Amino acid sequence: MEYVQPIKDVVKINEIKEKLKDKSERDLLLFVLGINTGIRISDLLTLKVGDVWKEGSPKEFLSLWDGKSSDKKLHYLNTKVKTALKDYLHHQDLKKDDYLFKSKKVNQPITRQQAYRIINNAAKEVGVSGNIGTHTLRKTFGYHAYRKGIAISLLKSIYNHTTLNETLRYIGIDHNEEQYIKIDVNL
Repeated sequence: MEYVQPIKDVVKINEIKEKLKDKSERDLLLFVLGINTGIRISDLLTLKVGDVWKEGSPKEFLSLWDGKSSDKKLHYLNTKVKTALKDYLHHQDLKKDDYLFKSKKVNQPITRQQAYRIINNAAKEVGVSGNIGTHTLRKTFGYHAYRKGIAISLLKSIYNHTTLNETLRYIGIDHNEEQYIKIDVNL
């Protein structure tokens, strides 16, 4: 398995979103949900419509059992995720027990390999260099959460890491680069 990096450039993230939107709202949702929640790809792919959608609108939180820690974790579904969910689900005839990322060929979710191809191809098409894969989504979430002022201790908990340094390495933070972290209370 290759070591993948987060996508640090917000312009490239937006270009990937545009590229995916042109191809498939399902694929766009996969990307948006991954980079905004930090959920593992194995958990993303097994999501069902009822996990994120209730009575005609997106839920505020997604509740998942973490397979590695056996803890129940809540994942906030922000405005970007809710918009992507609405755009996708309003154009689909999916039931609450259907897989959210349903394959077009079989009544199963897309495979990890297909998810990899979707993400990797879109990133390459917009000129993102480096190793990009499904884990890039999770790392991108952590990198940008940290850059926006989320405490590294919270990210450590989300990722089930044992040390803060492990989390910093994981999300691609180099101790030698200058840290511009916005903590904007904005009362």
